[in-house]
Amino acid sequence: MEKLVELHIPNIIGSEKAAIDKAAAIAREMGFSDDRVEDLKTAVSEACINAIEHGNKFDLNSKVGITLVTEETALKVTIHDEGDGIDPEKIPKTREESNGFPKRRGYGIFLIRNLVNEMTFASEPGKGNDVKMIIHLENKRKEIAN
Repeated sequence: MEKLVELHIPNIIGSEKAAIDKAAAIAREMGFSDDRVEDLKTAVSEACINAIEHGNKFDLNSKVGITLVTEETALKVTIHDEGDGIDPEKIPKTREESNGFPKRRGYGIFLIRNLVNEMTFASEPGKGNDVKMIIHLENKRKEIAN
């Protein structure tokens, strides 16, 4: 049975913890392994921090919306900001290096892409940005494959 949970957090670094805690609680309730819950927590954290910093540009009058939808074999997470948008094609797909050393920042999208099963961006001028993530429940996925 599908379940929908929505919450909004203030546009302040640190407030992403409420979204992380809610996503982790739902994932545990669905039967996700501890490792996959940790993957989810990191992905949600990175997406929320990006929304606060890059989407809403630290504007205290803006909020970040989080939507969690449970399905039989997956958890869908959408992080929404109120920003102007970004061209997804301009977001690096790999980690760039500088002088032979990795950059200290910019791992967020890289991490999200590598921790969830699917990730997409949606942006509508004047209406904000969405980062949509899907993380599959491993044991359910294996049952379907057999």
